[in-house]
Amino acid sequence: MRRRLREIAVAMRQIAWIVETPGGEFREVGLPRPELGTNQVLVRIAASGVNPLDTKIRAGKAAHAKQPLPAVLGLDMAGMVEEVGPGVTAFQTGDEVYGMVGGVGGHQGTLAEFVVADTGLLSHKPQSLSMREAAAMPLSVITAWEGLVDRAGVHEGQLVLVHAGAGGVGHIAVQLARAFGAKVFATVSPDKAKIVEAFGATAIHYRSTSVEEYVAAHTGGKGFDIVYDTVGGATLDASFAAVKRYTGHAVSCLGWGSYALAPLSFRGATYSGVFTLLPLLTGEGRAHHGEILANAAALAEAGKLKPLLNPRRFSTAEIASAHALVESGSLGKVVVEI
Repeated sequence: MRRRLREIAVAMRQIAWIVETPGGEFREVGLPRPELGTNQVLVRIAASGVNPLDTKIRAGKAAHAKQPLPAVLGLDMAGMVEEVGPGVTAFQTGDEVYGMVGGVGGHQGTLAEFVVADTGLLSHKPQSLSMREAAAMPLSVITAWEGLVDRAGVHEGQLVLVHAGAGGVGHIAVQLARAFGAKVFATVSPDKAKIVEAFGATAIHYRSTSVEEYVAAHTGGKGFDIVYDTVGGATLDASFAAVKRYTGHAVSCLGWGSYALAPLSFRGATYSGVFTLLPLLTGEGRAHHGEILANAAALAEAGKLKPLLNPRRFSTAEIASAHALVESGSLGKVVVEI
């Protein structure tokens, strides 16, 4: 009997990787396997995406996205449903899923063997993508979708400018705008031009071309219907100067700080901010994240959406190296395979 109880106790635990202090090292620990609640599923994690935001949370430099330490970090994941809780009908044991499910606001993150996730935050994984590819997508896809589709209403025939089009959110925004029928332009450094061109965008070398020059060259001086800023700071100021008069819409996922709105006001244009973490932090609107990911999965299956992965692969023994690569400004999404 005692042996059986020990076996059960072991089975109800998991391996996870925690950070105990701001900027601290990752430590492998044994933790209780999370317990299921109503409308939740237990997911066996196959891969955990690493975003720049994850590194800021670890460093204690994300006031808007605090995670009390010690904690398991990691926002994004892909994996397989291990168990379903009461009230769950959309998923069953064995389903492959992906989502942005934790790692902030006191929720366990995805650098672990298992995570309990609200079903509203999940979607079935695109079958055309690997676990590693799917784990790279949730935060970027949701951020790009909320800006382009929910806020700006992107549609066929529009001219869309994406700043930092080869970045984590930017390369997804380029593909989404193209999938909705827009003509897309993307600011990049010359060495990244081929990346955005492969996704169907016209590259703009922002270091050698002024806002006035590229607005004149690509819009006849009228401005872009939608400008999506993924950089913030001076790039958002440039977005206000590049947007179309009257009907133009500027969007930013990094629109923090103080900005002069005169350039936007003088065009009669509008602005929207995107804060993707709200459903995780407040509990409101979680089902919409799952809806976005389901739509993204359909686009992926249709060959219209695919993440740009960094070629280097990381195991759980290399989590610190994965974070270091992201902090250095990696090209392509970084993923840790669990």
